[in-house]
Amino acid sequence: MRSTGIRRTVAALGFSALALTACGGNTDDSASGKTRITVNCMPPKSAKVDRGFFEEDVAAFEKQNPDIDVVAHDAFPCQDPKTFDAKLAGGQMEDVFYTYFTDARHVVDINQAADLTPYVKELKSYGTIQQQLRDIYTVDGKIYGIPRTGYSMGLIYNRALFEKAGLDPDRPPATWAEVRTAAREIADLGGGTVGYADYSAQNQGGWHFTAELYSQGGDVVSPDGQKATVDTPEGRAVLRTLHDMRWTDDSMGSKQLLVINDAQQLMGSGKLGMYLAAPDNIPILVKEKGAAYEDIAIAPMPGGRATLVGGDGYMVSKKASPAQIRAGLKWLDHMFLTPGDGFLGDYARAKRHDAPVGLPEPRLFSGAADAKDQQVKKANANVPVGNYQPFLDGNARLDMKIEPPHAQQIYSVLDGVVSAVLTKEDADIDRLLKDASGKIDGILARG
Repeated sequence: MRSTGIRRTVAALGFSALALTACGGNTDDSASGKTRITVNCMPPKSAKVDRGFFEEDVAAFEKQNPDIDVVAHDAFPCQDPKTFDAKLAGGQMEDVFYTYFTDARHVVDINQAADLTPYVKELKSYGTIQQQLRDIYTVDGKIYGIPRTGYSMGLIYNRALFEKAGLDPDRPPATWAEVRTAAREIADLGGGTVGYADYSAQNQGGWHFTAELYSQGGDVVSPDGQKATVDTPEGRAVLRTLHDMRWTDDSMGSKQLLVINDAQQLMGSGKLGMYLAAPDNIPILVKEKGAAYEDIAIAPMPGGRATLVGGDGYMVSKKASPAQIRAGLKWLDHMFLTPGDGFLGDYARAKRHDAPVGLPEPRLFSGAADAKDQQVKKANANVPVGNYQPFLDGNARLDMKIEPPHAQQIYSVLDGVVSAVLTKEDADIDRLLKDASGKIDGILARG
């Protein structure tokens, strides 16, 4: 599941947009002397600043590569799960197309992805990308995609409420027992203040259950992907903690069946102490929900074992010609894979347009490339980077675990489990997990 799309949230400032051709088609125009590629995930016109950045970068790429013609298609969201497979099957997908990490194997399984293995040696930045992210797009030893961003879950918390409740905002909770204690102290402030909020609707409850299970050292499915592993001591610990915070401590508030926007609204209004999210929530809290950067901090996932990671990247259509594959990789290098530069990495440009610079993620690169990217980011930071240091320090000690196979179907099952625990004080946790395990086994058996 995506976090919030790994997007910048920027002020609606004017930006002189460069014109892009909007026509479609799959031919590479080799007869004209140019290789033509279609690409997607161009920001929509409503996102004026990001749209301008994207168009500016494509124009610069075409100037540097006069033999390549880039035709960009806008979309929000970048991928609609309801139409994704139909576009692939109908031959309507762009030559270079956006995917979530969880799409990679599926696209390969239905034979819609080009094998990039013979071409990645021409992608100068490929070796600088974190290995664990590269592995996501590597299936049976072959490379089928290029990561663009990655996120990991953490504990977002309100420093001002921590101080008001007598808690040390520089020492955020490191265990779920500490989360429970802090939530109780914050809820005791009264006035409608909620200590900890969690999702339990629209598959988001299942997503968070998975993240919390990972943090306890558990997993949703077995390593071979054949059996459910939620009916375990770790699964029961997740639900027992939620149950006790909701019903024994009354630290989660009476309103349940929340989704991400509900938690963001609560946090932005100063009425929520903690919730799980990725760092890309922070600018949304400030620019859309009324919070202040100074008050919002993020810590690693409590529990100290693992964190859920997600993100996105690009794959190339099976129908693309070798020339189009090479052109697409060049375009990805230019747009997303140059440390401190490009659509997501030009921090100086982002700062000039009041976009947040200095958030701890996405963190795509490793080694010297990462050092350069972080150096440029730090030099242009316009947010309180110290608020995110616990997250950076703690993440280095956690296992990074991707979402389970058939994630959305499994999340739908687990949604019902979490919502039952948060809305029924007498919910039978053992029965809920046993039933969920059987349903997940059925999903996995169907493939």
